[in-house]
This record gives sequence, structure tokens and C-alpha cells, in this order.
Amino acid sequence: MNPPSPERSSPENALIAAVQMVSGPRVADNLAAAAHGVAEAAAQGARIVALPEYFPIMGMAEGDKVKVRETDGHGPIQEFIAATAKQHGIWLIGGSIPLEAKDPHKVLNSTVVYDPAGQRVARYDKIHLFGFQKGLERYDEAASIEAGSEPVAFDTPYGRIGLSICYDLRFPELYRQLAPVDLIVVPAAFTETTGRAHWEILLRARAIENQCYVLAVGQGGKHENGRETHGNSMIVDPWGTLVDRKLKGPGVVLGLLDHGFIAETRGNLPALKHRVL
Repeated sequence: MNPPSPERSSPENALIAAVQMVSGPRVADNLAAAAHGVAEAAAQGARIVALPEYFPIMGMAEGDKVKVRETDGHGPIQEFIAATAKQHGIWLIGGSIPLEAKDPHKVLNSTVVYDPAGQRVARYDKIHLFGFQKGLERYDEAASIEAGSEPVAFDTPYGRIGLSICYDLRFPELYRQLAPVDLIVVPAAFTETTGRAHWEILLRARAIENQCYVLAVGQGGKHENGRETHGNSMIVDPWGTLVDRKLKGPGVVLGLLDHGFIAETRGNLPALKHRVL
């Protein structure tokens, strides 16, 4: 994880956006949908835009993402994210994409970030792999995904940003390693079952305890493979208040990353300074 750079001492305010999607099994269709959503967010003035987990593919089978995995730094999905960031002059956080893992039958589930010049500035490999079973509903990410190991945060003119993916949200110790950050980004494909119960609660908790903004961007709806994702993409401020949200279906969530409010919140309640353990 890169240490904070001196520029984060006086970051600029910026509009931030989440592009909610309902991705399917065809990469080309998903990239077209992502391009439309990013263009909409950029047209509204967003300077930081995030796509959801698995935005390029929600396959009919777990192995489908392995078939389209890319070598780190090369491939049409990464080229799309780089070109789109450059086209709109934005910081584009590429949800998660399948990258080559050591095991030929698995992928790394990776967030890649590109700056307004189309240069990659960060990559985060999902550390915590989702496992769930209730009745006939069952998920085991470890069967097709190789876990990452390193927390990642990076600096922009708009502040320091910490990365995480979906199931990471349940592990607050990850965010403590990232802190202090101005913004936490959470691309996700939360199931409807777990999302309905826990998604908003956990997001608001992460914002409150880290006294920062949270930009949460989900898959949101019924997918061709029969899976239902929770959606409910949202922006949460450091006080835990929802700034904007999109419950279901494709769309854009937009809000202001306000450094004055971060400073006010931390000044009124200096909980980060009061940490003991």
C-alpha cells in the first residue's frame, strides 16, 4: 500500500459517482452498458466514477470468467477502462475484472484504477472470498478465485481513496489498515438475500467508524444466469447519512465529496485520534 503523498493535505472537493449495472454473460454488451453509464456520470460533472464488481461479465457458470481473464496490463477490458477514463478526463475505478491467477483454473478478482490520462495508478486483488449456503442458495468464490493479500489505497487531487470489493465490507480490520482515507470505494455484487439484511448497515458503519465518504456501487437486479443481486448503490457521508442511492436497475448515483464536512466531522468527534487498540 502506497503511503499518503503530501498532496492529500489540501485535496479538492469533487463530484463522485457510482454506475449501477445488471451485467450479463457477454463482455461486449457489458462494456457498452458501462460506457453509457460512465458517460452519463461524466456529463453530470463526476470526477471520480466507479463501476461494480464483475461489471464485464456475470457468466452463466463460474468458469465463464476464467475464459475471459486477462494478463495484468493487457486485454480488451483493461484497454476499455483506460480509454474511457481518458475520453472523459476522469478517475475511473474499474469495479472488478478477472485477471490471471497462478492457478490456471482460477482468476484474481481485481479492481484497476485509471487516471484522467488513461494511466493505471492502482490495482487491488480481492482479499476476502465469499462463501454462503442457505437452502438451495450456495456460493463459493474460493472455487474459482484466488485471494489477494495486500490492502491498497492511492492518492488523487480529490483525496486519498481506499479500495475494497464486496465481501471485504464485512471485515472492518481491512479499513483500519487503510485509514485515514477520504473515500472508501466498494464495488459489489451482493446477493439479494445478504444485501437486504446487511448491505446498508455495513456501509453506513464503515463510513461512521472511518469518518469518511463511502462510494458503494453494486450489480442490481435479475441476471441472465438466474442470480439476483441487491443493487442499492449509494454514497454515504462521514456522519453515516445517505447522500444518494439507486435501488434496482441500471443507473447513476451522484454526490459531493466534501472535505470541509470530513474535517468538521473529525473535529467535532475525533474518534480516529482516540483509537487505543
